[in-house]
Amino acid sequence: MVEQLLQSGIHWEKKEFRRNEFLKISGSTDTHIYFIEKGSVRIFMMDEKEERIIRFGYTGNIIVSLDSFLSGKPSDLYIQAIKKTTVQMASKNDFYNFIRSGEEQMEFWMKILEDLVLQQLEREKDLLINAPGERFERVLKRSPKLFQEIPNKYIANYLRMSPETLSRLKKS
Repeated sequence: MVEQLLQSGIHWEKKEFRRNEFLKISGSTDTHIYFIEKGSVRIFMMDEKEERIIRFGYTGNIIVSLDSFLSGKPSDLYIQAIKKTTVQMASKNDFYNFIRSGEEQMEFWMKILEDLVLQQLEREKDLLINAPGERFERVLKRSPKLFQEIPNKYIANYLRMSPETLSRLKKS
């Protein structure tokens, strides 16, 4: 379905981001949807000077600062390249014109939104689990590719544990 989106006639702009470069910063309004052609990104917010990673994206993923994209308002979220990353960017207007062009396209958008809601529910469950080992196992089962694409220090932050705890869990 992602291929259909890329071949849809939407104007996609290819852009490269260097390691640690921001696709979006806190306080800005995001009016783009991104397809990650190559590389990886993290979506995070700052909480009392501490980064809180809430999501990752890597090759083949569609990512967006969904709160800002849907509301048209500024968001507290940052989207940052973890390594050199190439994305295809499409404007909200172009994307909405595409999804409004037919029933199949609207179903595609509904599927994306349903997947995002289900992912968010799984993420909320992860955060409510006290045992680091159980959080690790859930994420490993759900997203094994994450551990190949994302550095451990970011995964540890995402799992709300120290890098040492993550290292211990990976060894056991």
